[in-house]
Amino acid sequence: MDNSIITRIYFVRHALPVQEHEDDRTRPLTEEGMQDSDIVRDFFREKSIDYFYCSPYMRSLGTIRSAAEYYHQKIETDERLRERESGLCQNNYEMFRKRWTDHNFHEEGGESISMVQQRNIAALADILKAHKGKNIVIGTHGTALSSILNYYEPGFSCSDFMRILNWMPYIIELDFDGTKLIHKIEHIHVEKKHTGK
Repeated sequence: MDNSIITRIYFVRHALPVQEHEDDRTRPLTEEGMQDSDIVRDFFREKSIDYFYCSPYMRSLGTIRSAAEYYHQKIETDERLRERESGLCQNNYEMFRKRWTDHNFHEEGGESISMVQQRNIAALADILKAHKGKNIVIGTHGTALSSILNYYEPGFSCSDFMRILNWMPYIIELDFDGTKLIHKIEHIHVEKKHTGK
């Protein structure tokens, strides 16, 4: 007899943001990104979502806001779920490769993959502990989500990160028994021009 209680987490990587907006925290969605957030809302209509959590960054909040409103739920923000802190170097393939080859590497003023992973996993552990057996949406980012996937599947590498880099929005489901990942499924993604964010 299987007595496990499954907690289902839907991670939603944000829709297309305004690339020219320099401040990472307040970077909004484009008009196109706002329209694509309707795809996210429509996906969750039949999913019986119990809680919504999110990075405090505007583009992530904007992507799941209409889904939360559909369920009359408040979005709880957690600073630990934010995207990687960018340093002085620009995002490009060489920098992506360096970060994913050495998870402790970071440019001046920036965060390493390990730093991002530690705080995102800590936030996820708290959410799993608080809401066992529930269905939860977490609004996230490309690197933040990739660091989580790498934690549970250490073979997740730069090539896997690059595969999802242009997917905005992107929804992936992770099912947990306690804190143990037992199932993963990719649901939807919308291919967009790369922004690096």
